[in-house]
Amino acid sequence: MDSVLHAPGRFGPRTLLITTAAVALTGWAIHAVALHKRLAATRRDPLTGLLRRDAYTTRARRLLACHEDTAVVMVTGDPLKLMRLFGITAQTAMRYVAAAYPERTARLPR
Repeated sequence: MDSVLHAPGRFGPRTLLITTAAVALTGWAIHAVALHKRLAATRRDPLTGLLRRDAYTTRARRLLACHEDTAVVMVTGDPLKLMRLFGITAQTAMRYVAAAYPERTARLPR
């Protein structure tokens, strides 16, 4: 005599197995999406939302490698960076700015 009762129920063992797997996969998917959002947020500046330098240069190098006719422009708000990168003086940097934007710098002494 068998001591375990086998009463027919609404859910079979296959249904319980699928439900258990679905719950685990749903939790994993939610965790993966949350982690992806956090990692993507580290690649962007929180104030402006623009790409940070390492992500920008990686993307720019990838674009330049794929497309030969692509130009990449890097704009900085730090005027001293121009002097540090190229070793130029402040007067030369102002001449470059005045030459690039003559209508905006018409009142500046040259």
